[in-house]
This record gives sequence, structure tokens and C-alpha cells, in this order.
Amino acid sequence: MNTLNVEENCEIKLSENAKKVLEKRYLKRDIKGTVTETPKELFERVAYTIADADKTFGENEDSINQTKKKFFDMIANAYFMPNSPTLMNAGRELGQLSACFVLPVEDSLEGIFETIKNTALIHKSGGGTGFSFSKLRPKNDVVHSTMGVSSGPVSFMEVFNAATEAVKQGGTRRGANMGILRIDHPDILEFINCKSDLTKLNNFNISVAITDKFMEALERDGDYELIHPNTKLPVQKLRAKEIFDLIVKGAWSSGEPGVIFIDKMNKDNPTPLVGDIESTNPCGEVPLLSYEACNLGSINLNKMVDTDADGKNSINWEKLAEVTRLAIHFLDNVIVANNYPLPKIADMVQANRKIGLGVMGWADMLMKMGVSYNSEEGCKLGRQVMEFIDYHSKVESIELSKKRGKFGNFPGSVYDRGNYLSKKYKGQSAGLITDEMWAKMDEDIANYGIRNATTTCIAPTGTISMIAGASGGVEPLFGLVFKRNIMDNTEMYEVNPIFKKYAMDNGFYSEDLMAEIAKTGSVAHIEGIDEKVKEIFVTAHDITPKSHVMMQAAFQLHTDNAVSKTVNFEEDATMEDVAEAYILAYKNNLKGITVYRNNSRYSQPMLLEGKKDEKKSEMPVEPKVEHKELRIEKTEIDANGVEIKTVICPECGNSIKMAEGCFICLNCGYSGCS
Repeated sequence: MNTLNVEENCEIKLSENAKKVLEKRYLKRDIKGTVTETPKELFERVAYTIADADKTFGENEDSINQTKKKFFDMIANAYFMPNSPTLMNAGRELGQLSACFVLPVEDSLEGIFETIKNTALIHKSGGGTGFSFSKLRPKNDVVHSTMGVSSGPVSFMEVFNAATEAVKQGGTRRGANMGILRIDHPDILEFINCKSDLTKLNNFNISVAITDKFMEALERDGDYELIHPNTKLPVQKLRAKEIFDLIVKGAWSSGEPGVIFIDKMNKDNPTPLVGDIESTNPCGEVPLLSYEACNLGSINLNKMVDTDADGKNSINWEKLAEVTRLAIHFLDNVIVANNYPLPKIADMVQANRKIGLGVMGWADMLMKMGVSYNSEEGCKLGRQVMEFIDYHSKVESIELSKKRGKFGNFPGSVYDRGNYLSKKYKGQSAGLITDEMWAKMDEDIANYGIRNATTTCIAPTGTISMIAGASGGVEPLFGLVFKRNIMDNTEMYEVNPIFKKYAMDNGFYSEDLMAEIAKTGSVAHIEGIDEKVKEIFVTAHDITPKSHVMMQAAFQLHTDNAVSKTVNFEEDATMEDVAEAYILAYKNNLKGITVYRNNSRYSQPMLLEGKKDEKKSEMPVEPKVEHKELRIEKTEIDANGVEIKTVICPECGNSIKMAEGCFICLNCGYSGCS
């Protein structure tokens, strides 16, 4: 491959930060804890292990060796990175390569504790888990076998949480859970408030599964019914707006609960005859059936931009197509190479063969292209990029189907209906892929099938984006300049390399300016900075919540699964602001939304100054409870009376931010979701 090439025996180019992340989390160690593997050897281990899966399909040694080189070049160039378990475990004894799993929670003591046992096995292997507790009978409901009463879903979530706490002490990475309850479950009020004390259920993200019926009741300011999960009969009516306001209040106060739009997820369920989607993985971007796993990877869009002799940047669409197709080949091979923690998971994954190819470096691409994240032009480019990736991911999946066969549950799937893609995308071209191209793809699927039930997903990229030197997922930058504490309490400034190059090329770079920008991470309020610079180099809190939602919607249109993203709010945002974002998300066909209001948690995951209030919220801030794994290092007041808060990572002592629905350390990659 001409565009994907690493010279023989060359040194892999990694930032110091990337090297630290690899050493801490990914490279092999001996029994004494000494690192015994180089980054290049890690990339070879992963590439060669995954390429060897081609043997299953009768490929010869020459072909496999070529694929090994292609996979290695793709990863070593940081054009693509697989999810963390694949980097950690490919070619090693554990061999568990999937990021996340969904397990059923049945309404029996035997079923619940069987799932807890399976959860422990998954967490031990390095995976996260998602659950819907919606099948459990409500609190105080009669248990006929014992004539006792049920303790309800939230009480059993506490048992799951305790099991996670125990297992994570010896696992390869911190166990994470998603807990979901339907909006029409009789215990929904208790669920919405179950994390109001942030010292509880700290191994869970929680989301409410909101239905279309609920949103219709909300729109007309009417009531909706609570349904008993066993009898399927209504047991009570509640006013939709009152419940919605409670959800919004929780999100405004602490970022939880999140919401998923469960009917929208099931509308795009590719295998409806196999079952309904009830839950997602911990960060919400992969709706899965029970016993399914997500095998994910991300393309680094930062590396898809070329600079010509005149210094003009443009997207290399040929390279993007090439990397997309190779990445799909890689991810399909992961399904073969994987050592699944449970036989049921192996069977379900191989029957549906869901994979999720996403992106990182989106903010980097926009900055290089001189396009503001906070603009319609940015959204349009996002639609073009994701449409292009979606199309070429399915081109490759069809090619794999020709050679390897369609996924097992293809009969009765959405692809078995005929004209599925051309109907779905008719009239919605972003300019690169036409209606005719989708229609031709439907013909090919009718003739040859498709290898994977899903091909695209926008996942959090936490540590893998650090390794690749890219911005995370489809998030804007959190800050252009960060102050970092190093040895002997020395402070240094870490400047985004794209911004630094632009500032130096345009003659306004200085250490004093970087120190000033580091106070907030943004140039938005710096005097003397050109307005064009402020438009191009926007950060998360410079962007309006509406623009956050619309960018997520731009990527969701051509994403089979969902999009993990955080809608950031300023501290003085009101609950009405959060409510508007939720409604906007629903109307723009998002499958879920996560919001975070600056400083809303005492365990504030950021290293930025607060801003003086310009708009007060309509309710007082409630007492904030410190999360036991994150702590405030210091709170200072500057000369202007502005509060500066620093929250540190429990592993490395540097700063933590909230992005992609998770707490992520800017230094070592520690995450609240992994």
C-alpha cells in the first residue's frame, strides 16, 4: 500500500505522552513489573495476531504476510487504532479483544446472580458491561415463590456495583457498567435519583431509556403510563413533564442520569427478529442485544489531511477510503481472533458480527481545514466525512461477504428487506455519495450479502487518541493550552501542536500568551487575538450546546450504532438550557445524549478557571459530594475573583476532564469508563 508505509527498522514516532500511556497500560511486563516490550513490538504483536485470522478463510502465507504489513503500517502510522482490549490482549494469553458487552438481567434471583457471575468474568478480562434492569419487578412487589417482597432494580444495582468494586482490584483495567431503566418502569423515580449521592453506584453510568410515547406525552404536557414489567399492564400514570424535569435536574446537578432514546435505537436494530435492544455499553455508543460484544476501532482524521507545496490543507479522500476498508478487514478479523469470556457471547457475536468503526482527531481536522466546529460548515463537513466512511465500510463488508459469507442472522435482518440503504439515505447526500451509489450497494447486498450487521460507531477514544496524538472522538478540544505539573513541582505548558504551528506561522506565539490562554484553555476572551483565530480554535465551552448537539447529529446520520459525545455547558447554564438540548437531540434523531455542566460535581474533572456568572440558574447549587476516586487538589481565587479548581487523577496526579461521556485523565488515560 503506497499511502500506508512505515520504513523497515524505523523508529515509531510517538509523543512522550503516548509512550507513557503505552508503558503504563499496554506494553508487556515480566513478573517483576518490568516492561519487556517496545511500542513497535506491541504494534507488531497486534497486527500479526489479527492478520493471522485470515488463515481461517484459506488465505496463503504470502497473502497473510502482506496483510500483516498493512495492518502494522496502519497502526504504526497512527492512521487507525483498535479499542484498548485489542491493543492490550492480542497475541497474549488472555486474548479477550472486545471493549464492552451487554448481559441480560432476568427477573429471578438465579438469573440475577448468574449475570453477576458473568459480569465478574468479563471485568476480569478487561471488558465493560451494560445492563437493562427494566425486566425486574418493582420494589415491594410480591415474590410468589417465597411470598416475600421484591427489593427492586436499584437495590440489585448496588449488588452489581459491589461485585465490580471487588473484581476491579485484580483485573486488567477498571470495570465499568451502564445501568438502564425504561422511563415506564414503576421504579423510575428511585432510579432517576439513585446517584444523587455520588459516593454510591460509583461503578455505574446510568441512563433512562426514553420512549416515543413519553416524548409525545411531554410535548402535549400530558400523562404517561407506568407498566408492570411482568404483567405488561398499566399500574400508574405520571405527568411526563414532572418526570422529565427530574431527569433534567439530575443531569444539571451532576451529569447523570443520561438519556437514551430506546425506540430510535430499535428502529435501527439490524436484527429485529433476534431480539429487542434494551441496553448499551457503558459510554452509550453501542446499542447491543443480550450477549453481544462491541469490537471497535477509530480512524485518525488528523492523519487524513494533506498539505500541498503552498501550505494549503485538503482531505485525502483516497487515503481515507483505503484506511476505512483496511480497518473493516481488521475488525472482522478481531471477531475471529477473539477469546470470548462466555460461549453464549461467542455464539451471538459470530452470528451478527457487529463491528464499530469510528473516528478520532475530528477537532484536529477542522482546525487544519480552517473550519469552525461551531458552524454549519463544520457540520456539513462532518456529514461528508461520516457518509464517506459509512459507504466504504459497507463496500468492504460486502467484499468480505463474497469471500467469507454473510453474517449468520442475515435472513430477516434489515438488509434482507431489499433497498434498505437507498431508502434510508434517499435525498440526504452530503455531496460525495449519491443515491445511485446506495442503490447499487443494495443490489450488491441482495446478490452477495453483507458480512457485518453494523459497521460504524463513534466511540470514546480516551487512551487510544493519546497514543495516536489526536483529539478525542468527535469532541472539540477541551483546551488549547494546559498547565502541567512535572517533577519537583515544576510547571510547564502543553500547547496543542496545530494551534502552536498556526500561532508561530502567523507571528503571534509567545510564552506569555500561552500562559494567559492556559487560565481557561481558550482564546475566546483574549484581547488582541484575531476573530478568525477565535472561530477556528474554539474549545468545548466556547461552543453553544445547540452546536454540540448538531455536530453529534451530523455524525449520527451515517453511524449504524450511536455517537458518544458530551454536550458541555457553562456553570451558569439553567435547567431549561439542559431541557432544550434533550429535546433538540430527540428531534434530530440522536440515539442518546450526555450533558455536563461545568463545576456541577465536586469531583470536577477539569483544570480550567471558572467564569464570572453572567446568567444565574433558577435554582441554588445543591451540596456537592466528593467522589471517592477523584479529589480536588486545590481551589484558588485569582486577582479578579475568579475561582480556579484543579481535580487530579488518582493514578498519575494530573488533570481530568469530562468528555465523551467519561472522566478522562489528560496525562495517563485513566478513565471513569474503563
